[in-house]
Amino acid sequence: MLAPAAANRLAHARPFAHIAQFHPELTAFRRDLHAHPELGFEEVYTSARIQEALRLCGVDEIHTGIGKTGVVGIVHGRQNTGNRMLGLRADMDALTMTENNDFPWKSTRNGMMHGCGHDGHVTMLVGAARYLAETRNFDGSAVLIFQPGEEGFAGAKAMIEDGLFQRWPVESVYAMHNWPGLRPGSFGVRHHAMMASADRVTIEIAGKGGHGAHAYLAVDPVLVAGHIITAVQSIVSRNVKPVDGAVISLCAMQAGDLHAMSVIPGKATLVGTVRTFRPEVQDMVERRLNELCSAVALGFGASATVHYERIYPATINTPRETEFAADVAESLVGPEHVVRDMEPSMGAEDFSFMLQVKPGAYLRIGQGGEGSCMLHMTRYDFNDDILPLGSALHASLVERGLPLAA
Repeated sequence: MLAPAAANRLAHARPFAHIAQFHPELTAFRRDLHAHPELGFEEVYTSARIQEALRLCGVDEIHTGIGKTGVVGIVHGRQNTGNRMLGLRADMDALTMTENNDFPWKSTRNGMMHGCGHDGHVTMLVGAARYLAETRNFDGSAVLIFQPGEEGFAGAKAMIEDGLFQRWPVESVYAMHNWPGLRPGSFGVRHHAMMASADRVTIEIAGKGGHGAHAYLAVDPVLVAGHIITAVQSIVSRNVKPVDGAVISLCAMQAGDLHAMSVIPGKATLVGTVRTFRPEVQDMVERRLNELCSAVALGFGASATVHYERIYPATINTPRETEFAADVAESLVGPEHVVRDMEPSMGAEDFSFMLQVKPGAYLRIGQGGEGSCMLHMTRYDFNDDILPLGSALHASLVERGLPLAA
């Protein structure tokens, strides 16, 4: 008889071995999605391909049009003694960027590219759907959430507002993102903050236009903008505790006419982003931006108005679900290949909206390797070798989260 630990490893090797049998089909599906990228809330082809795949997989229910182009698939387990549900989410939109790869499955659409691996995320969840529908080794229902518009469109929020969790009241929800910084065959997760909030800041500076040769008669908003850019950097260095992460980046400036070298414009606009992990830091940064920009502008005889938009909240994992997800990952790859204290990222993720409503965890799956490109780069591509492992993690979360009675 196998020892309990060995029996546990064997049980959780089965999903991977089962899914590995149709690895070539998953690879072909992923590459088809990569060749046909679509932007947020325009994922018509992608949604149709997902629906077709779910039908072929034998899932019990397919629901469409949730959050505009979102799709939800339902797989019922062998038992359903308590009407329990567990949610798995994959994002499915592409980016507005031009691909510089030359392989056969490169993007066929100008200015669009799967540069973040959402094609792979969809495929891993489709692989889990097939396994779960074929085996049904769980008690309850798996809710498979294919979410549109993650890249700045808040598709998760749109699905929630469309009744996602009212229709399918999952106990917990999980998502996974590929990570080039992790080796293939590994996972990363952490308690609390996995990713930062993403806020947009627009600073409108009003001065007084004039002739560049008679600047003393004008109130130069370009000069004011320069001082604001410098002064704003003091917020993180002098107002944020060193142990609290925060980033303020003013990334764009618009003022004047490049063909009018001697015309001082009457206004200037700065646009940037603020990233924080804690709401109280977020509040403080917004307050200090208003105070500092107004004061700097006033010192030059100008005025500044700050428009602060909270786009995505921070992605905060809940403790119990984080430990559970890490344990499931360890059952697949061993403890030496699971990073439980993953360094948080200052990037943002709209899965955060789901974690504000339901307990859950956001994980990273290693996809790195020599020469791999980071996310949002023009030569990025998803690593197809990790498809079975990602699918197996999704499936194992369901089997262990909704176990059959012994």
